[in-house]
Amino acid sequence: MQTTKSRQPFLLVFVFALVCVLSSVALVYTKHESRELFIELEGLTHERDELNIEWGQLQIEQSTWATHARIERVATDELSLVRPASTEIYVIERP
Repeated sequence: MQTTKSRQPFLLVFVFALVCVLSSVALVYTKHESRELFIELEGLTHERDELNIEWGQLQIEQSTWATHARIERVATDELSLVRPASTEIYVIERP
């Protein structure tokens, strides 16, 4: 019986050491995954910021292209359209 009692502390120490090693490996793995995800998040945040800047520039460009003065200039210069005389305008009303 002395041998089983002397093995018991060794077994407990071995189990405790194994649990500590597994816990350490899990901690390192979790930290590594966390860092990789953080790096990916930073990259996506940077990409989002660039896309927001581009979106703002496109909105400004769209508003510039859609001004009434520009549309009228393109209609007269490039399409050779002319504004109709008031006698050529007919108003159609709904019943």
